[in-house]
Amino acid sequence: MTTTAITNIGTLVTNSPDLGSGPLGRIENAALVVEDDKIAWAGPDKNVPAADEAYDAQGRAVIPGFVDSHSHLLFAGDRTDEFNARMEGRAYSAGGIRTTVAATRAATDAELESNLTRYLTEALRQGTTTFETKSGYGLSTEHESRALRIAASHTDEVTYLGAHIVPPDHADDPAAYVDLVTGEMLDACAPHARWIDVFCEKGAFDGDQARAILMAGKAKGLTPRIHANQLSYGPGVRLAVELDAASADHCTHLTDEDVDALAQSDTVATLLPGAEFSTRAQWPNARRLLDAGATVALSTDCNPGSSFTSSVPFCIALAVRDMGMTPDEALWSATAGGAKALRRTDVGHLAPGARANLAFLDAPSHVHLAYRPGVPLVGEVWRAGARVA
Repeated sequence: MTTTAITNIGTLVTNSPDLGSGPLGRIENAALVVEDDKIAWAGPDKNVPAADEAYDAQGRAVIPGFVDSHSHLLFAGDRTDEFNARMEGRAYSAGGIRTTVAATRAATDAELESNLTRYLTEALRQGTTTFETKSGYGLSTEHESRALRIAASHTDEVTYLGAHIVPPDHADDPAAYVDLVTGEMLDACAPHARWIDVFCEKGAFDGDQARAILMAGKAKGLTPRIHANQLSYGPGVRLAVELDAASADHCTHLTDEDVDALAQSDTVATLLPGAEFSTRAQWPNARRLLDAGATVALSTDCNPGSSFTSSVPFCIALAVRDMGMTPDEALWSATAGGAKALRRTDVGHLAPGARANLAFLDAPSHVHLAYRPGVPLVGEVWRAGARVA
């Protein structure tokens, strides 16, 4: 085993209160020791133990690598025209997904994988070291299963989203499509996935359909997550809590009962401010959720229609500016919160035993992620103990 001491860290965020101050476990003038792919020690620089190798952080802030727990990266095509139309005043609806479905079905495996790796590389350069991604732009057994097969070669966090919308070829018989999603398509997709998701929304799937789909996935060993309450009030959040879903994602339109249900459950409220930015929609109220005691994650929702960004730092800036979060809360939600949304204990923090996934910021503090929006502050990224960007 090889150990590396990373010294001269200006501010270290561990997300472990036992190691430093506040919920972020912040340590000033800090050091880390990495042993192979894991954190072996974290503490004040003056106390750093001996190691085989030394690395000077040059006074930069170091934070856990971002955990992006919600993305849609298996797609082809472009929806620039739709974005232009929205900026001219047209409202966003779920129907635009059909445009991407047509392009994705027409793409080759090589084209889909090339697109996926391009956006993964883009995200990595901005500090994302753990990511989830979904199918949902194939909407047939053949195309959903191939999307998941491609995704599974790049991440363990793969989500089956055959229930994104009802495709045009089933528009006259939605019940038959639900049968397909819970039957033949599920059988083909489950071996490649860890999670099952459904878009529970007007224009997509109602509460009864969503329950049937998620229950079928659970029977196959997949853990539920759900697109909930994005465009309107609905049953999605309460269904997520009922089924012990790992996360309810979007959570824009919430009743007091929805907020209380999340606060009293293990289901994470994953907020996706890139979607509200791109659609000019109402911002989720993170402050309301946090004050109630709910666990909040921040993620990009990177997709070609409603949130075409791979930048977690951008989403942090939006959450601080427009969703009522403090810089500390936003960083925690984009790291430890994302890990909780994926039910992972090995990422999202830098306590001993965690994976050595680090982002070095060209700034003295993580607060600069919101203080200097749009500036490429992530200067260096390590994943599993090795520099990768």
